[in-house]
Amino acid sequence: MGSGQQTPSYRFGLVRDWPGYFRSVEGKGPRETLVEAAGLVESDESAEHAFAIDLGCGEGRDTAELLRRGFRVLALDGHPQGIERVLARTAPDHAARLEARVAAFETLEELPPCDLLNASFSLPFCPPDRFARVWELVTSSVRPGGVFAGQLFGDRHSWASIPDRSHHTAQEARGLLRGFDLVRFDDEERDAEDFEGHAMHWHLFHVVARRVE
Repeated sequence: MGSGQQTPSYRFGLVRDWPGYFRSVEGKGPRETLVEAAGLVESDESAEHAFAIDLGCGEGRDTAELLRRGFRVLALDGHPQGIERVLARTAPDHAARLEARVAAFETLEELPPCDLLNASFSLPFCPPDRFARVWELVTSSVRPGGVFAGQLFGDRHSWASIPDRSHHTAQEARGLLRGFDLVRFDDEERDAEDFEGHAMHWHLFHVVARRVE
């Protein structure tokens, strides 16, 4: 690796090097979808003690934003180092509103009811044979009027041929969101290249959706 060059975070995701990914995104701010979703929940009069689940919380950039805004948060990640980083970055005056634990979402049996479920760039890493069950848990945990935020990977993504990833067409992705009003459904498709010249084609959907009451 040349002087001053850094490996793009997606290269770590390619090989599931999560400690490397955590290091590569350290210090970055919350995702736009999470910020938009949190604002929707905060606009509700009943949201004074809102409860959020951060599914696949990683190093905690979105968890930290939710805590800053006053949410109670359940942060889940399958890698112990992610949870260690979440706990290490949590301010003492926020700690009482956080529960953080190691849990691979594809093995979860249940999720508690929540006002906001955030899944930033995590659900595509669910094996396809487990995705339907995980998605059922996700959608059923969001209370009527609550909000889902996150990303799904499209069928033209470079990783679509990797058998342990879940990818969807735009029609399939919209179909998953039956029972939700779409606030945002951005279909992003672009080419990228890392410093070693490796080609990468991004195809993903950025979603913010409110569950219909």
